[in-house]
Amino acid sequence: MTSRDAPGETPRTVTEIPPGIAPAVILVEPQLAENIGMTARAMANFGLSELRLVNPKNGWPKKGVREAASGATHVLDGATLYGSLAEAIADCRYVLATTARERGQMKRVFAPEEAMAEVVARPGQRTAVMFGRERVGLTNDEVSLTDAIVTFPVSPDFPSLNLAQAVLLVGYAWRQASGRAILPFTGELLSPPATREALVALFGSLETALDAAGFYPPEKREIIARNMRDMLHRMSLTEQDVRTFRGALRALTRRGA
Repeated sequence: MTSRDAPGETPRTVTEIPPGIAPAVILVEPQLAENIGMTARAMANFGLSELRLVNPKNGWPKKGVREAASGATHVLDGATLYGSLAEAIADCRYVLATTARERGQMKRVFAPEEAMAEVVARPGQRTAVMFGRERVGLTNDEVSLTDAIVTFPVSPDFPSLNLAQAVLLVGYAWRQASGRAILPFTGELLSPPATREALVALFGSLETALDAAGFYPPEKREIIARNMRDMLHRMSLTEQDVRTFRGALRALTRRGA
């Protein structure tokens, strides 16, 4: 689908992931437009698109929410509103609650990676992850409606996460667990490794230039030359690297002539 982006933005094509594959994100009584917008952005980063809002404070839509989404407006456009949490999870077969504190409830507790592995193990089932209010999170009664708890291995010295950060961590874990965490680019060599012939020619050009510049002490020339060859070998030069080095040497020797 093509999302309806904010004025002045280039429309973008978004690949939807069907319900039953990715979990829905449920925000319970979110208050700030910025948090909802940034949540939409975090969801879009990792391919989540189903946003459910339970009684957002001060109504919906909120002023400034689309700007905070930074182009992830397809998530906002598809968001659904619910009058109660029970309605928001009525069609779900597996629901997780996120919380930063121990609740004293007999529920399994997962890190995000483990939690999303559980979600991925339920193909075709509607699943959801609940996130609570900015200030107080979810109530114990709300947590009691879920199958398990997700919490985050944060530093005990500073355990506070904002809403979008928590959604981002869950989205990343889901993308990893679902096998979709493919890097957009790699660091593979664009030029093949240099041949031995090219390296030997580079050594010859470098040593000739250094001889002409009076670089070598006569009694240490061979030792220094060998050390420099070893150094260049350790760099695992490509064909392009060798061409660049030789071009630089030609420029320097022309300038010094």
